Amino acid sequence: MDANQLRTYEDNPAVAKAFAEEMVQQIEELTKIQDRISIAVSGGSTPKLLFELLGKEYRERIDWGKLHFFWVDDRCVPADSPESNYGQTKSLLFDHVDLPEKNIFWVQGEKDPAQESQRYESLIREWFQIAETELPEFDLLFLGMGTDGHTASIFPHEMELLNSNRLCEVATHPETGQKRITLTGPVINAAAKVYFLITGSSKKEILDQILNQKDGFLSYPAAHIHPSLPAKIYTDKAAVGVS
Repeated sequence: MDANQLRTYEDNPAVAKAFAEEMVQQIEELTKIQDRISIAVSGGSTPKLLFELLGKEYRERIDWGKLHFFWVDDRCVPADSPESNYGQTKSLLFDHVDLPEKNIFWVQGEKDPAQESQRYESLIREWFQIAETELPEFDLLFLGMGTDGHTASIFPHEMELLNSNRLCEVATHPETGQKRITLTGPVINAAAKVYFLITGSSKKEILDQILNQKDGFLSYPAAHIHPSLPAKIYTDKAAVGVS
């Protein structure tokens, strides 16, 4: 993370609104020059607000037929589970816009995690038409950050996923033991444009530690996200400790 890329707004809804505008502007620009736009999305409280905005206020500004959605990570649960990032996105966004179902590539969380990780990786390689030694380049990819400094589903106890030679890995939540499928560090860093959406006072200390490179900051996975074009960081005042 680069402190120069920090953008701070009043609260969570204001962050979602600002990022929705950024995202739609990027989509409009990309639509002019390419027929397929790849977007890797994350779950969380701010994305919920974002998806609602995109499905209502911005639906007419977007050429949905050109968008292709993937997931940065998802829990290994069925699609109808309230814990499913895909299920959340579907109910808040996809059910309200004219997006072809063939343009949605979700993690099938009810399947065996190891097999699903391989299937999802193969699906990504096929869509991007890349060889085994190549990385996909998502047009837009957005992330959150947990109170333990994790991003995607790369947790501090599985830092090796930041350097995996695979596109997807099976991750394990450190407290619940729940299995998740996540994109790896090299895939995230290869994206053309990466964004962080970080809100809430519970993130303040770790965000400050990472942005100011204080002792121990490299123990947090989020500190290792360094795409070639620096990631923009959308925060609210609570996350940066200002009133």
